Amino acid sequence: MQITVGIVTVSDRATSGEYEDLGGPALKQAAHEYGWQVLSEAIVPDDPKRIQETIRSFSDQGCGLILATGGTGVAVRDVTPEAIRAIMRLEIPGFGETMRRESMQITPNAILSRSLAAVVERSLVIALPGKPSGAVECLGFVVGAIPHAVALAQRVPTSC
Repeated sequence: MQITVGIVTVSDRATSGEYEDLGGPALKQAAHEYGWQVLSEAIVPDDPKRIQETIRSFSDQGCGLILATGGTGVAVRDVTPEAIRAIMRLEIPGFGETMRRESMQITPNAILSRSLAAVVERSLVIALPGKPSGAVECLGFVVGAIPHAVALAQRVPTSC
């Protein structure tokens, strides 16, 4: 099964051009290395409505996997988990638990992460850290479960 991907960078500063988006390109490279096809990319501000609109749009475009980078910490403007939870059908706690557990071996600040995975419409949505290396590392920690989760989200018959 070919996995089709949408990548959303959530950042007020990248949206305004204050700094270059590095997280989105890092995830795009990782997606290509996993053999996935990137269909859509966007940079949006830390605004729940814009995050939700983008996720829904990417799902409507056929993205089976949507990777969001940024907005998963504890700063005042970090609203990505709340935006996703407001539109999800269900959350998959094991993804966030695994990303935090594995990241704790790299940095004690991983305990502050609110990364998660959820099913929104017919897409698996994974909220990853905003730091490019953290986003790619966390994706790597859960990559083995992604094909099956995407198939289930898209209601594709599976053998498992």
